[in-house]
Amino acid sequence: MGYQIIEVAPLSKRIGAEVSGADLGKPLSAAAVEEIKDALHAHLVIFFRDQPLSPAQQVALGRAFGNLALHTGRDGLEDFPEVITIHADETTRHVNTEGWHSDSSCNRAPPMGSILYMHTVPQSGGDTVFASMYAAYEALSPAMQAILGGLSAAHDGGQAYRRARPDLEKDYPSAIHPVIRTHPVTGRKGVYVNPTFTTKIAGMRRKESEAILSFLYQHMLDPAFHVRFRWRPHSVAFWDNRCTQHRAIFDYYPETRSGFRVDVEGDKPF
Repeated sequence: MGYQIIEVAPLSKRIGAEVSGADLGKPLSAAAVEEIKDALHAHLVIFFRDQPLSPAQQVALGRAFGNLALHTGRDGLEDFPEVITIHADETTRHVNTEGWHSDSSCNRAPPMGSILYMHTVPQSGGDTVFASMYAAYEALSPAMQAILGGLSAAHDGGQAYRRARPDLEKDYPSAIHPVIRTHPVTGRKGVYVNPTFTTKIAGMRRKESEAILSFLYQHMLDPAFHVRFRWRPHSVAFWDNRCTQHRAIFDYYPETRSGFRVDVEGDKPF
């Protein structure tokens, strides 16, 4: 085995690991990029500490893993349109990321991954919880897996984004995706519906759809599928949207929680 550039410390058996040994503010070697990809595929979400990043550095970091996507629900920074601001302070009464979601699942080709850098965090609170959709799928009975494997669901950006900007007249993306998604790299299957963007099971009556989605959303709440990340200033989280969901805990009002995010382009779920 060759020299390992990074060290990976798993946080649970199913999801999450802290990664050390990489300076994300500097160009990553090809070997380091491959090791980080391997860690992401193995652990679904990976965390880095003490990584102060400028928007330009964050853009360069994201591009090491693919083309960057422009967010369909928010405007980016003027000089760096790929970078969106994640911010809450004493004027904030609600944050959209408080509900479970996979980023921009309403897109025809949702982002492969998201990289969030937080430069300012509250003294306590403000954690992010991530859930393994592999674990959620694998905990289902074979009979339920077979039923869900033949279903698709509608995802609508308007359902999520209009809550924050009801005054904005804009057409948001929508898409139909399989309820059970196959990861294009690992080949593993995971649940791919979420309460923020998913509106209904395609081809079903409303009550039938609601029953299945309600069951799945409750099923995903099992803490055995989760990892909870405690932010510190200048921490970075990199998660795989193809096999995870997450939610930000809004329990720190009126303190400030602020940072920036970029999304790496993905492909159409199958």
